[in-house]
Amino acid sequence: MAANKTTSMNSLLVIRSLKLRLRRVFVVFLALTVGAAIITAMAGVYFDINQKMSYELRSYGANFFVGPGKAAYLDQHDYQQMLNQVPAHSLVASSPYLYGMVQSDLEKVVLMGVDFSQLKKLVPYWQVQGDWIGVSFDERNAMIGTKLAKKLELKLGSVIHVINGNVRHQFTIKGIIESGEDEDNYLIVNLPFVQNWLGHPGKINYAMFSIDNDHDQVAQFAHTLQQNFPKLTARPIRKVSASEGKVLDKIKLLMGLVAVVILILSTLCVNTTLTAMFAERRREFALQKALGASNKAITEQILKETIIMTVSAIVVGLALGYLLAQVLGETVFSASIDLRLPVFLITIVLSFLAALVAATIPTLRAIRIDPAKVLKGE
Repeated sequence: MAANKTTSMNSLLVIRSLKLRLRRVFVVFLALTVGAAIITAMAGVYFDINQKMSYELRSYGANFFVGPGKAAYLDQHDYQQMLNQVPAHSLVASSPYLYGMVQSDLEKVVLMGVDFSQLKKLVPYWQVQGDWIGVSFDERNAMIGTKLAKKLELKLGSVIHVINGNVRHQFTIKGIIESGEDEDNYLIVNLPFVQNWLGHPGKINYAMFSIDNDHDQVAQFAHTLQQNFPKLTARPIRKVSASEGKVLDKIKLLMGLVAVVILILSTLCVNTTLTAMFAERRREFALQKALGASNKAITEQILKETIIMTVSAIVVGLALGYLLAQVLGETVFSASIDLRLPVFLITIVLSFLAALVAATIPTLRAIRIDPAKVLKGE
């Protein structure tokens, strides 16, 4: 019964203490809330940024090249084996390429054979008038570079023939592409057609891959190909794959610094407020000690007050942090941010750590109070 009375008295002291100092309690709550919100937002973006950044950088196109080495051509069978060795769930798109000069009914043109089913995902930065060709077996339609189309005076729906002796094959222009690169001068058609037309069945000039690199899969793939295909030229396209890692590292470092600075400022603010708050309660603590309260009891009381404020701040901070993470995600990546379990754990742990660190010095001062001196007014 005595234990229950003591517990009830302690709870009453905690509640009354918080009620009587609402202004300072609110300052502590606000500081901890801001800290929790920033940590939640930064941690949420941190754990989700790999996927989002990797997706954004895929708009720059392929990030891995495989060529035949010293040979003239690469065997398409080897290319199919390479596809099976891309790290699991990392392949965005890939296509083999084969080029050749052919005679058209207008003049000689360069044919570029590709896998049309992969092309849009492999080179999303191409500007296309008309439509992409979406199937790999289409031998009736073609895409053409904007410079070649202008030179040959071809438009969407125009017809062009390729000629080999007495054999003619007709293509309808379905899309006019502008890449800013050599492809603007090519007639782009189905790969098997180019292989058969040029007499190189099963042969390609090279292959391009677009691989997610949020966990360094490009380097893993390069290492695998070097072991299994040592005679081939296999390398990351540095301007895309290398920059991906550098950008991610810099953004993560920046977010970490922001979170640390905010956490330190929140801790200092809480410490200052709690110090002032407990200084006002010197007579209260002195009276408690004079009536027999132990240092442990006073420490538990302060700890309970701090926990109540911290828990409330964490709940609100998680909600605000989630909203802030969505704002950052939509602003930077045009996508929502998914909060993973580690985000909640990090926010809870760091918030409690900040609150306990901030309360340490005020608590030590409270338990060192000399009741006789304080109650005498000294």
